[in-house]
Amino acid sequence: MDTWRKMTAKQQPSWPDAGELTRAAAELRSYPPLVFAGECDLLKERIAAVARGEAFILQGGDCAETFDAVTADAIRNKLKTLLQMAAVLTYAASVPVVKIGRIAGQYGKPRSKDTETRDGMTLPAYRGDSVNGFEFTPDSRIPDPWRMVRMYHSSAATLNLVRAFTTGGYADLRQVHAWNQDFVASSPAGERYEVLASEIERALRFMQACGTDPEELRAVEFFSSHEGLLLEYEAALTRIDSRTREPYNTSAHFVWVGERTRDLDGAHVDYFSKIRNPIGIKLGPTTSPDDALAYLAKLDPHREPGRLTFVVRMGAGIVRDKLPALIEKVTSEGHQVAWICDPMHGNTFEAPSGHKTRRFDDVLDEVKGFFEVHRGLGTHPGGIHVELTGDDVTECVGGGDEIVFDDLGTRYESACDPRLNRSQSLDLAFLVAEMYRETR
Repeated sequence: MDTWRKMTAKQQPSWPDAGELTRAAAELRSYPPLVFAGECDLLKERIAAVARGEAFILQGGDCAETFDAVTADAIRNKLKTLLQMAAVLTYAASVPVVKIGRIAGQYGKPRSKDTETRDGMTLPAYRGDSVNGFEFTPDSRIPDPWRMVRMYHSSAATLNLVRAFTTGGYADLRQVHAWNQDFVASSPAGERYEVLASEIERALRFMQACGTDPEELRAVEFFSSHEGLLLEYEAALTRIDSRTREPYNTSAHFVWVGERTRDLDGAHVDYFSKIRNPIGIKLGPTTSPDDALAYLAKLDPHREPGRLTFVVRMGAGIVRDKLPALIEKVTSEGHQVAWICDPMHGNTFEAPSGHKTRRFDDVLDEVKGFFEVHRGLGTHPGGIHVELTGDDVTECVGGGDEIVFDDLGTRYESACDPRLNRSQSLDLAFLVAEMYRETR
């Protein structure tokens, strides 16, 4: 399992004290798993259905979770937005939706530079709350391995509340109106959702009148995910399953390799090749068809259904040109993987105010291009992977309840990349449902 240590591991912090890192990792190894291997196997079955064209993945959450945001309100709002999006997709597109949160572990972030300079002062770059602090001071920016221990506890608290919400009645489909009570009056997307919620409610009443009241409507399957970036953390939470004697990463149900760490001979790909979770890998615009086949050979040599998901992040202006060759090559070789679209990371730019932002229209156009390519090839558009929040932030411009450049400073709260707010997320869900119907 530890062969990755002999290889180049990109995007790892420069920990100042190796002894403290060793002690923090040992502490993490002593803790219980955050997820059960059997839950990972169940998600693998669900993703296998996506790869066969029978379901759709909705994956979403924060670009970078923060310790301060581990509150009941923040977690509930994020979950509520995902539940609303899933309800739209399930009902309007008539497709089973596999719900995966970027949650309970997305505390580390890759960076383009190791340092940041402000007003003549150069400090280590902020790499997420799992590594150092956001505040631009020498003390805050020192990498601290004990923050990974705090990440574990924050993830455990988040998962505990998510499990309570998803199995304790809050996620009951009969709550479709309740999820919208604080939202419908002030948002065009909320008003549109309310119409759909009324249709769902009538359908449920009809089913009940016919004597049908499925238990499946009372709770939802909800899975956790994050980028498996900090290898010391992921390795410390890798355990041998008592049922199968196979290694599983128990920090999340689904972990993925990022665009900046996907070197075929690098430490991340080696580590991911050893664990039995369903896994993903981000494919950017420089990915060649031969690269895609090489990842399949390394990460899914036995062609296991649901094992590998390709998360495509090309950019709105590139996806229609670059994606077809990848899909054609993979399909022609007989591989069956889940293809999902990340329309966020290829569409980031700097606003005149200096804020990192994304245009909602660019996000939407990349999703449209993704669907158009699949429709043209007769393959299955398997899902979307979006950075979003349940709060009314002003981080991405555009959307039905339009945000303009001058609005960005009003509520720009992201610790890293700009996220869709709740209204924009629902707008996207309705538009994706329409696109999906056109592919059937």
